[in-house]
Amino acid sequence: MTIANRLKLGLVLHGVGRGWQSWRHPEAIIDGSTNIDLYVEQAQLAEKGLFDFVFVADSLQIDERSMPHYLSRFEPATILSALATVTSHIGLVGTFTVSYSEPFNLARQLASLDKISRGRAGWNVVTSWLAGTAANFGKDRHFAHDERYRLAAEYVDVVRGLWDSFEPGALVGDKEAGVFLEPGKLHTLDHAGEFFRVRGPLNLDRTPQGYPVTFQAGTSEEGRNFAASYADAIFSVPRSKEQSIAFRSDLRRRAAEAGRDPDKLYVFGAISAQVASTREELDRLVEERNRYNSIENALSSLGQSFNDYDFSRHDLDAPFPAVTEEWLNSSQGAVTRIVSAAVEEGLTLRQTALRFGRPIDSLDGTPEEIADQMQSWLDDGAIDGFMLTEGLPGQLKAFVEQVVPVLQRRGLLRTSYEGATFRENLDLPIPQNRYSGAAA
Repeated sequence: MTIANRLKLGLVLHGVGRGWQSWRHPEAIIDGSTNIDLYVEQAQLAEKGLFDFVFVADSLQIDERSMPHYLSRFEPATILSALATVTSHIGLVGTFTVSYSEPFNLARQLASLDKISRGRAGWNVVTSWLAGTAANFGKDRHFAHDERYRLAAEYVDVVRGLWDSFEPGALVGDKEAGVFLEPGKLHTLDHAGEFFRVRGPLNLDRTPQGYPVTFQAGTSEEGRNFAASYADAIFSVPRSKEQSIAFRSDLRRRAAEAGRDPDKLYVFGAISAQVASTREELDRLVEERNRYNSIENALSSLGQSFNDYDFSRHDLDAPFPAVTEEWLNSSQGAVTRIVSAAVEEGLTLRQTALRFGRPIDSLDGTPEEIADQMQSWLDDGAIDGFMLTEGLPGQLKAFVEQVVPVLQRRGLLRTSYEGATFRENLDLPIPQNRYSGAAA
């Protein structure tokens, strides 16, 4: 099986846990989201399991109703730089917003991470949907949905232009001739666009990957078009295999129409897994997990996509509330999908929350049963890989020690890392430098 066709795995680092009540588990680490030892342990365990990458999510607004993990957590560039020094092969992906940062600063941060990690950096491009974020950056208003994706396209173009500032061989370092830099190989960007004016050049030379691996998670029309044009990988939250097959097929079609190789756009489905050796043990684990997934938690989780809306103010058994313009300016793809299902099927708020408010789906069973499910999704073209979240403390270790060997025996998962960089391990080419026409 080639690199492109094999199963790919990522791990979401969720600190104290994903969900509003996960922190109450007896084995949960209360300061887990700012506990460097926990992050190191999980990153090294994922690397032992030959995962492709670890992933640090982020957002820039909280209030008293936010998920505990969101309330106090590491800034992505900082924690990923720390993890780069205690790992050797695994990719390091962080979420960074285009709506509330400057291209020059972010280009430096990610290029620095790529150099520190010797070519293992990844960038999850987000536009930030929570409207309250604007107030944290002195802005009078939050960007509208269509504006955010125009801004994102310009932002990525600027950052990539800055990453191309140095042609290969620009830093000569000839001590005898007294030449450190060949001036003709350093380029000024001089960008002036709708949202940004950036002169350049970047004060950091070309990195091992050229550009860090680019991730994205939009599901709206604008989000899909953006992913098809710019992303190397996209995250999704699969609710059924059929929906995932349709989603992946649509993205691959759009990538081809954008002039890209559709085989180089990978789709990752977010899941958790409960690994058990017997049916009795599995029943116990599922009951343990469900203990922390109340209707109140489902309402809070549902509200995230709706601009952090508080659904608890509504009657649970009344029809789902009417959609508002504010909701559509939030996570538009998720809002549209959820509201459409609620209206078409006549769902109550309770039914909608229980279906769509659970954080992610779970693959539960023995190691062989979990491997069967993963293989089925891969073989049927529903995904290229999975983003694993630890549903209960200890389940990452169980997955690495019990499920990974089954996947390896079936030839679905690598038995060693193929290359030195994140791009090499995903079989992605190094982008050409726009000035030299040659890969660096």
